[in-house]
Amino acid sequence: MKQRDIDEIALAQSAQDCGCMPEDFLADTHSFHESVKNENARRYLDLPLTLDLVSYGPCVVASGDPALEASVMPLLERFGAPHAMETPGIYALNEALEPYDAQICFQAEYFLPYLDIMTTAERRPSRYEIRSLEPEEFGLLYLPEWSNALSAKRPQLDRVAYGAYDGDTLIGLAGASADCDTMWQIGVDVLPGYRRQGVASALTHALAMDILERDIVPFYCAAWSNLASVRNALRSGFRPAWVEATAKPNAFIRDMIR
Repeated sequence: MKQRDIDEIALAQSAQDCGCMPEDFLADTHSFHESVKNENARRYLDLPLTLDLVSYGPCVVASGDPALEASVMPLLERFGAPHAMETPGIYALNEALEPYDAQICFQAEYFLPYLDIMTTAERRPSRYEIRSLEPEEFGLLYLPEWSNALSAKRPQLDRVAYGAYDGDTLIGLAGASADCDTMWQIGVDVLPGYRRQGVASALTHALAMDILERDIVPFYCAAWSNLASVRNALRSGFRPAWVEATAKPNAFIRDMIR
C-alpha cells in the first residue's frame, strides 16, 4: 500500500460518511450535503446528523439537515476553513443550531499513517514485552482501564490488539476497531504508573504496522486539547489528515456533563 492509496481510501470513506464525493474535500469552495443513513459509513456514526463539519484543509464539507444549509453556508464563507470549527465560529454555528435544540459537541483531529516515517524510522524499543492478542483473548479485558483500546459497546468490531506486559501484568493496550471495511481505528491505554516511558507509541506503532500488513488503513483520533494523545500519534508515525466538528442534541450534551 502506498501513501496515495492511504489518502484516497480516507477521502473515499469521508465521502461515505458525509454523503458527498471525495473530490469535494479538496475543492476551493465549501459545500453542504444532506446527512443520510449509509451502511458504508463509519459504524459508530449515528446518521443522519444534525450537522457535521469535515475539513482536509482547503475547504469545509458540511453534512446535516438540509434546512440548515441557508444559515451554515454563509458562516463557512465568512470564517473560512481554518476558523469555522473554532471559536468564535463555533458560537455563530451554535446560534444557527439553536432552533434544532443542538450545539457543536465534538471537535477532533484525525491522523493517518505517514509511511516515510512509520516504515523507516528507528523505533525506540519498549522495555516491556509486547504481545499480539486476538479477539478470543479479549473477553476479560473489557474493563474501564482499557476503554480506549477496546469497546464494550461494540465488541464485535474489535479485531486485533497489542499488549505491553511487566511480567504477567498487562500495563498497556492498543486495540483496533473495524469501524469501516477499509479503515480500522486505533485506541490506546496505558496504566498511570507506566506512562511517559514510550509504551503507548511502541504499542500504537506495532498495531499500525500489523493493520497495514492486512491491507487495511489504520487511523487515529484525538481531541485537539489532548496533547499526550497527539504526541503519541506523531511519535508512532502518523500525521494530521482531517479535522471534524459534530453537533449533538442538547439533551445528549446535558447527559455528558452531569
